[in-house]
Amino acid sequence: MNDLKIDTEFITLGQLLKMTDAISSGGMAKWFLEEYVVYVNGDKEQRRGKKLYDGDKVSIPEVGKFKIVGITEGSTNAH
Repeated sequence: MNDLKIDTEFITLGQLLKMTDAISSGGMAKWFLEEYVVYVNGDKEQRRGKKLYDGDKVSIPEVGKFKIVGITEGSTNAH
């Protein structure tokens, strides 16, 4: 499993697909998720806007398995 480091509170599944080179542009996310099975924390997920947080695990068959590693402790993140 590969760690995918983010410096924000969350990323979307569409952003993760682009970051992992599963797709070449954000516009391909909807198509990719209709054609391929992607799992988030063991559950099938098809929403490109699904928010992924620190500790979430994503499995993309033929691409890889990824664990979201979030911002470091002590950071401030106002809501």
